[in-house]
Amino acid sequence: MTTLSIAPLAPLLDRLFAEADAATSPAMSALSREEWDRLMHSRTEYLRLYGLMKDLWLPVSRETGALLYMLARSTCAKSMVEFGTSFGISTLHLAAALRDNGGGRIITSEFEPSKVARAREHLAEGGLADLVEIREGDALKTLSVDLPEAIDLLLLDGAKSLYPDILSVVESRLKPGALIIADNADYCPEYLERLRMPGGGYISIPFAEDVELSMRAG
Repeated sequence: MTTLSIAPLAPLLDRLFAEADAATSPAMSALSREEWDRLMHSRTEYLRLYGLMKDLWLPVSRETGALLYMLARSTCAKSMVEFGTSFGISTLHLAAALRDNGGGRIITSEFEPSKVARAREHLAEGGLADLVEIREGDALKTLSVDLPEAIDLLLLDGAKSLYPDILSVVESRLKPGALIIADNADYCPEYLERLRMPGGGYISIPFAEDVELSMRAG
């Protein structure tokens, strides 16, 4: 048995995934496909876009959640950083791995206050709040200070256009062999080019349908 498969976390995740599937956003429904696509690729209007999407959960899939747990467990990760908390579904999977690894710390960042509040509630309900530090605000600022000396795992699941910038902020703290998991990385070709570049310091492959799985070489 694992923390992920028993109460209180297992039934909590079932409920949260169901709520995520049912969530709607009138603000996003009013956007044209062209405008949505433009905002998804913008490196200057990401706060506007994710403000419009504040009612949407934007979770990882169940399969990606399980993958996060397995990667963190199999590498005995103790120190993790997450870009894009949202309502905390991915954070719960990572925190479950930390619990089963014997402890550790996740630093995660979310700029939408209402999502921060809900994520805190979910982490408390899942009995994992003691393992997580949520930093509220723009991740380019909140993740630029007071990071651990050595980071075992980085999850990128916020504004896709900022993946290269967030990686640059955290990169010096990634230990050799650290894993980087980027959800929906296809929205940022620049990020994929950087991680897949021969001799660029990473080994990187597309994994499943919507995940780029990378490792810091060295």
